[in-house]
Amino acid sequence: MMLRYALRTVRHRKGGFLGAFLALMCAAALITACGTLLETGLRGTIGTERYAATPVVVSADQNVHRTTVKHKKGKTKTKHKAKPIAERAWLSENLTTRLSRVPGAERVIPELTFIAEPLTPTGTGTGGRTAYGHAWDSAPLTPYALTTGTPPHAQDDLVIDRYLADRARLKPGDRLTVQSTQSPRTYRVTGIAAPTGDGIRHQTSLFFSTAEARRLAAHPGQVTAIGVVPAEGTDTADLKASVAKALRGTTAQVSTGDERGPVEFLDAAAARIKLVSMGGAMGGTSLLVAVLVVVGTFALSVQQRHRELALLRAIAATSGQVRRLLGCEALLVGAAAGVAGALAGLPLGSWLHGRFVALGAVPATLQHTVSVFPLFAAVAATIIGAWAAARISSRRIARIRPAEALAEAAAERGRPAWGRILAGLVLLAGGTVLVAVLSVLRTEPASTPVTFLAVVVLASSVALLGPLLVKAAAAVLGAALRRTGPGGRLATANLRGNATRMASVVTPLTLLIGMTCTVLFVQPTLGHAARAQAREGIRADWVLASEGPGVPAGAARQLRTDRDVATEVVRTTVRVGLDKYAAQGVSTAGLARTWDPDVTAGSLAELTHDTVAVSELAADQLHLKPGSTLKLALGDGTPATLTVAAVYAKGLGFGDLTMAHDLVARHVDNPLAATVLVSTARSQEELAAAVRKFPGVRVVPPATADSLQAERLQANAEVNYFAMGLVLAFTAIAVVNTLAMSVSERVREFALLRLAGATRRQVLRMLRTEALSVLLLATTLGSGIALAVLTAFSIGMTGSAAPAVTPLVNVTVVAAAGLLALVGTALPGRVALKARPVTVATARE
Repeated sequence: MMLRYALRTVRHRKGGFLGAFLALMCAAALITACGTLLETGLRGTIGTERYAATPVVVSADQNVHRTTVKHKKGKTKTKHKAKPIAERAWLSENLTTRLSRVPGAERVIPELTFIAEPLTPTGTGTGGRTAYGHAWDSAPLTPYALTTGTPPHAQDDLVIDRYLADRARLKPGDRLTVQSTQSPRTYRVTGIAAPTGDGIRHQTSLFFSTAEARRLAAHPGQVTAIGVVPAEGTDTADLKASVAKALRGTTAQVSTGDERGPVEFLDAAAARIKLVSMGGAMGGTSLLVAVLVVVGTFALSVQQRHRELALLRAIAATSGQVRRLLGCEALLVGAAAGVAGALAGLPLGSWLHGRFVALGAVPATLQHTVSVFPLFAAVAATIIGAWAAARISSRRIARIRPAEALAEAAAERGRPAWGRILAGLVLLAGGTVLVAVLSVLRTEPASTPVTFLAVVVLASSVALLGPLLVKAAAAVLGAALRRTGPGGRLATANLRGNATRMASVVTPLTLLIGMTCTVLFVQPTLGHAARAQAREGIRADWVLASEGPGVPAGAARQLRTDRDVATEVVRTTVRVGLDKYAAQGVSTAGLARTWDPDVTAGSLAELTHDTVAVSELAADQLHLKPGSTLKLALGDGTPATLTVAAVYAKGLGFGDLTMAHDLVARHVDNPLAATVLVSTARSQEELAAAVRKFPGVRVVPPATADSLQAERLQANAEVNYFAMGLVLAFTAIAVVNTLAMSVSERVREFALLRLAGATRRQVLRMLRTEALSVLLLATTLGSGIALAVLTAFSIGMTGSAAPAVTPLVNVTVVAAAGLLALVGTALPGRVALKARPVTVATARE
């Protein structure tokens, strides 16, 4: 029975439910899109290309592990955790001999994979594909077969794939310079190979002779992986079991089927974790914002129907019946909006994945995965959210007596309920606690979720305390508004008399301004502090930078003399236990002339192959001081035990751990220096002439190198901007939606004003004045929330209460919010004023 009444109400009041429908639909679409990202991270397929013709692949373990045993109440609990390492782990080549004796193995093929960037004469490069070098002996893994020419035999022989040959217009006999792990070298193209089928889409292969491939791989006695080809009639599962048995006692892993993809594309495997984190963070923030917006929308919808609901109470409808009616209406609207939004979220999620691939946050090899689970989750969240919002919004009207309901329908309640005020104060206190916690968090993964949660919680407190804030604003602005004429006086009266309605508009505007400013200024705050530390710590006269994969060691040797110092810097990530730390390797000779990280304890003069310098943050977290022992796993998982030589302050600009260059370079995929710091009396032209034979290497002043680092940080920030952009877009839609709902309900009020003598222009001026007053309040609250959160973030991450807030950007955000407010007010206002005042005033409700 109640469902039938609810259906009739929705059918006859489509306009009243349109705002709630739009808000819920956008929320469902956003949750679905984020859900597909989360599912892609959890279950996304990474298809193999390189090992397409190799059913069984043996690789090294790409994780560090920690096992903890706890004894409690006579019971023993064992927990095992694993975290991925940053670089590729290598296998012992001796395993090839062991695997060749496995029953059912027809052929065992060792694989070498290393960076090999072709410097093509036409400058066309690899067309966005990553270039890898291999030994020609491993060509059958795909398989590649020669289409023309001969295999590489000499050290300067090279076979390239057809894709590169077509793009660069190369043929056998041509010369091609390749920048690999050593100094660039020019090779003679002896042949062109093509893979079987069209499965190679994300990489370009360059094949060298076996001896040259081993030299470039720079891992003597080790291989990247080992492919095992089964003999005819041998089942892959049986061969896998036999290989695993042969490898018992080692840490090597055996992969078949879709398991081979993560072995080949390590970046895609690592991106799973990043995508899960990103999808979860976006989805969680979206859900919080959606709940806040939808509750506000339903509250406004219930307020618009206050007279109708009061009449129902007056004719003997019980509180439970009113609640059930509103709940059924919410379920109907939520179900329709949830289904429509979930279906719209599928293409949105696909587009979002494509944008992340284009920005480099997610590799193209991680395939977008879609199932029904995100859709069901979005529909369920939307229905539950709509029902909960309706229940929360209807508490007041459902609980009061019928006579009181009619009285409140005639005039807005003078003061919000004590429960609402108390809840608002609790959220305000909770937001303050989050801001305080944020000021002591010193790592970005810990700070980022708390940052946005604090904004949402504080905005929620604004939503609950909104009527009081609007009345306070009316008291402050009243004198100024009354001087602007009749429109200002009417606006002041509305702000005071309809504070609850105006508060429903303040909330999404506050959230939009606060969230946008936080998103825009979080990364610059961190980036500016890091660049400032790097700028202050680099003492070099000049810096070598590369347009390719890095600066070769030969370029640094070319500049190193008795009087000149060239400090190579190679970067990586290491694990201490399961915790990840940014690290770098630096040349130790003459280091004090080129680099000063502000040592606060110990000395960089003690930095050798057996020691490490750590930042103050790492020292605090790991309880280290000069002389302490630090056990860590290098980039490729190799364990190392080092002695702390120094502690330095500028960890944000230079990373948490600093080791000797040669120690780090031996355990990274790309041993080329990210930069080379040069201390010399020679001019820029002289240095450029000395490194002219190294393609892509430039000599730049330290300030330019700093700007290059800023560009890299900006590229990373773009991913975060884009990730949160959808949440901000949803909030912007909610702002316009709420404004339109707020104005459209006032048709009768406008008609009475017109009949009392107000002109159409005066009514529109009143609406603009109200919108600007609300905007001023929302700007104050939103900017205040953002400033408090950003200041706490800056204190925690940089140690200084100096967030990087750009006034022009802040003004632009406020101007955009103001434009939304004026458009969302003016357009519905003009529509509402089109009807004849007499017709509207005499019409039955």
